[in-house]
Amino acid sequence: MSLPYISTNNPLILASTSPRRKELLEQVRIPFKVIAGDIDENGEDGTPHKICERLSGKKALSVYNSSTKNWILGADTIVVKDSIIMGKPVDEDDAARMLRNLSGGEHEVITGYSIIYPNGCIAITNHVTTTVTFKRLTPEEIAAYIKTSEPFGKAGAYAIQEIGAFMITGIHGSYSNVVGLPLFEVIDSLVKVKAIERFPLV
Repeated sequence: MSLPYISTNNPLILASTSPRRKELLEQVRIPFKVIAGDIDENGEDGTPHKICERLSGKKALSVYNSSTKNWILGADTIVVKDSIIMGKPVDEDDAARMLRNLSGGEHEVITGYSIIYPNGCIAITNHVTTTVTFKRLTPEEIAAYIKTSEPFGKAGAYAIQEIGAFMITGIHGSYSNVVGLPLFEVIDSLVKVKAIERFPLV
């Protein structure tokens, strides 16, 4: 049985309320709608890339409804420094601690993503890693950046596509991955699993 392609009438379901992922999918003009994946992200064991792959699958499966004929995309992005996973800061002190840790060195941003067939089976699960290098931050720069409120709600306490760009001296790998979704790999996977016939969509 052939599965329906993603289209305006049959949009991809993005199992995430992340405004960054929404903007990235809008950028490449893939029809989609947002349904938040409701899962407990705590208590996961394993390597960082296995954790974000597992969470991406759980998010996608959490919004699956057997009555739909939609493809589903789940994603989870984490920041890792010296094998320690950095989540979203809980307050200003936590954000300052994260930024001091990232200052003057390299860290990895890992995004796991999962694509679910319309029948509820996992079509593909993968992850992408990007290495990001920070300038050495002064205490004044850290304090001023926190006052912008941008660090909150962001893994690792920064946003590369916004004010936080002033801290980035270089990246090795996918830029969009650091924003929240590795577009090349996701689009390539959508073509491979026949969720879309070809790209760009016409």
